[in-house]
Amino acid sequence: LASQNFDMELSDTFVPENYFVGDIEATGVFIDRFGVVRRRFNVSITGKKTTTGFALDEYFLFDDGEQELRRWEIQKLGQNTYVGMCDDVCGHAVGKLIDTHLSWHYYFNLKMFNRKIKVKFEDVMIQQTPLIMLNNAKVKKYGLLLGEVFITFMKTDQAIVSQSLMRAANSD
Repeated sequence: LASQNFDMELSDTFVPENYFVGDIEATGVFIDRFGVVRRRFNVSITGKKTTTGFALDEYFLFDDGEQELRRWEIQKLGQNTYVGMCDDVCGHAVGKLIDTHLSWHYYFNLKMFNRKIKVKFEDVMIQQTPLIMLNNAKVKKYGLLLGEVFITFMKTDQAIVSQSLMRAANSD
């Protein structure tokens, strides 16, 4: 069974400042509003706790060979509110946490057609299992949908994976 390979128990809660600490691998796709796959990518992420939240280094590799480093500083402002800063974010991203999902809203200078265009992201992250997180982001300009991003994240931090394997082995 798949549960013997890693922890498949569905998560009841999502604690971003815990999930994002350590190493994470992700894979994703951008699909335009007509359903055409425009870009595929992989991301290697390293997260670290900070005194006010956590920091992420995201290393993107796109299907056309382009590479990009994106650094996020995330602050926890209350029990369910987060604020994120990144070089290409206009102002800051605001995140609201409810149970297993974290919704973000922000404006982002997205590289398109050899220039940067200010777009709005409406982002939802859902912790599916202790190791897997799903992400869907709607990308809009002037209120019109340009497309959507779909990303699957997988914790690869050895300590977390080992704990999940031990739980799976002990549940048999």
